[in-house]
Amino acid sequence: MNIVKHDIRATILQQRNSLSSLDHARKSQRIKDQVFGLIEFRQAHTVLFYVSYGSEVATHEMIKECFILGKAVVVPCTDTTKRTLALSELQRWEDLGVGAYNIQEPRVECRCEVPMNKVDLIIVPGIAFDCHGHRIGHGMGYYDRLLSEKVTATKVGLAFELQIVDAIPTERHDVSVDMIITEKRVIRMR
Repeated sequence: MNIVKHDIRATILQQRNSLSSLDHARKSQRIKDQVFGLIEFRQAHTVLFYVSYGSEVATHEMIKECFILGKAVVVPCTDTTKRTLALSELQRWEDLGVGAYNIQEPRVECRCEVPMNKVDLIIVPGIAFDCHGHRIGHGMGYYDRLLSEKVTATKVGLAFELQIVDAIPTERHDVSVDMIITEKRVIRMR
């Protein structure tokens, strides 16, 4: 039975939102440990992170630790008119302010645009993933448009195990990830 993306999104969001704060923190920490253990992460100079909000896999501590490790951190800035994401280097955590959709992004005066070809590793958010690297986001296509550019960087989806589903129906514009990291495993597509 082919469940439409809308139904998968609603079901998984409900499950993800019902995680206790303790469970969310523990599982996010396990995922962070898996990410930081990757050879792709250790070799990356510039990492594109999403700035987590709500019940997403937490990335705040990952970003802060990358500053300490001397990695360049890049985060998206949303252009709601064009429905695109621009990339900006994040110099300091304090440079973030509330942006579109109440997601933190660099304040306008703190932005320093970075081209996609300078990014070595891309940490991708999602609501649901399958083991083929297909993903469901919030349905507005921001990440699909960003990742449809010529991307040589490894694309890593972060998800709690409950976000992994058997199959996600795909459309031509959907962009897959190369790897998914959950609190229990690393799923590689290549």
